[in-house]
Amino acid sequence: MTAVPLRAGPSVTRLPVDHDPWPLPEPAGAPARGGFTKYLVPEVVFGWGALSEAGFAARRLGARRPFVVTDAGLVEAGWLAELAGHLADAGLRPTVWSGPTPNPKDAEVAEGTQRYLESGCDVIIGLGGGSVIDAAKAVAVVASNGGHILDYEGVDKVTAAIPPTVMCPTTAGTGADVSQFAVITDTTRRLKATLIGRALVPDISVTDPRLLTTMPDDLAAATGLDALTHGIEAYVSRASGPLTDVHALHAVELICGSLRRTLRVPGDTAATTDMAQASLEAGLAFTNAILGATHAMSHQVGGLLDVPHGVVNGVLLPHVIRFNARAVPERFVPVARAMGVDVSGLPADVVAEVTADVVSRLAADLGCPSRLSQLGVTEADVETLATTTLGDACLSTNPRDADRADVAALFRAAL
Repeated sequence: MTAVPLRAGPSVTRLPVDHDPWPLPEPAGAPARGGFTKYLVPEVVFGWGALSEAGFAARRLGARRPFVVTDAGLVEAGWLAELAGHLADAGLRPTVWSGPTPNPKDAEVAEGTQRYLESGCDVIIGLGGGSVIDAAKAVAVVASNGGHILDYEGVDKVTAAIPPTVMCPTTAGTGADVSQFAVITDTTRRLKATLIGRALVPDISVTDPRLLTTMPDDLAAATGLDALTHGIEAYVSRASGPLTDVHALHAVELICGSLRRTLRVPGDTAATTDMAQASLEAGLAFTNAILGATHAMSHQVGGLLDVPHGVVNGVLLPHVIRFNARAVPERFVPVARAMGVDVSGLPADVVAEVTADVVSRLAADLGCPSRLSQLGVTEADVETLATTTLGDACLSTNPRDADRADVAALFRAAL
């Protein structure tokens, strides 16, 4: 029997957001729509040495000349050279763009899009952390939909098919390689614009834990806190469900069991693998359950001050947990249990407080600041930050309603 290659051929494209090729009639007596959830997930290749599959993954998507998005640090670490070798083994010669910076900017997306259009490339490969992968997604969006990347801020604004994408994460935290999110800094408004939609879910995610071994400690700490925030916010989200819950809680368990160890015991392959899996699972959870107030607020701080996203999450998350516990304290009981907390006999509101304390201790153990003021946020920034937070899509799935005054109070509590 001859094997049939998956999605082979140069004609492979992404389906538009609103395309439903096989619409089904509603059966008689069926419940109204809304009693089920959709679960978005790319093809996942996971494990030590998985980067060797990147060339074949691109070929399955029809690649003839891939466009690789990466950054200078990955070039220096040698991972681009290794990827280029694997692409060559698959008969592919890439064009490389290494222009994205941390918290990728709208102008950088415009530059990358121009490079892509001039190159005659097809499949887009992202090799890097969340900033690189978000930039790669943004290039794909503008190259196929036109205009400016900020035209697509919000939910399901991308309507035309984008080029096929393969994402190879090099950090353990962002989950961008499996998510329907892209976050781009609007340099005019000085905030992070969030794009959400199934068109942004990569076709293939290639997670090789080896790539995490060259992360500096501060980046490992920041991205680990980001992944923890993804897991917790996805679990308590209004859009959570049984499929997202299992991944969210397991991610929390893996992070609390392994993140400190990856920093204290370099070369611990089991801990590194756990963190790679935690990032992946937290990504699968939050891309489907969305997030909450921590991310909605963190995006504004990152856009204003260009500081590490995961560190801001680590500062804000304990305050948001306490705020949300007023509405859904029971949701934090499984979270605390996943963290290794003995919750026997404790009321839910106490468990939620303990959960917030565990997050604070973890961030402190990782050497992260405990206050926003240590990152440069001032009282004069609070009202602007609170206002822009209200426009962030992540706030819509926070389990407790938050108005401008609530958000401002949270920012002040974290100062």
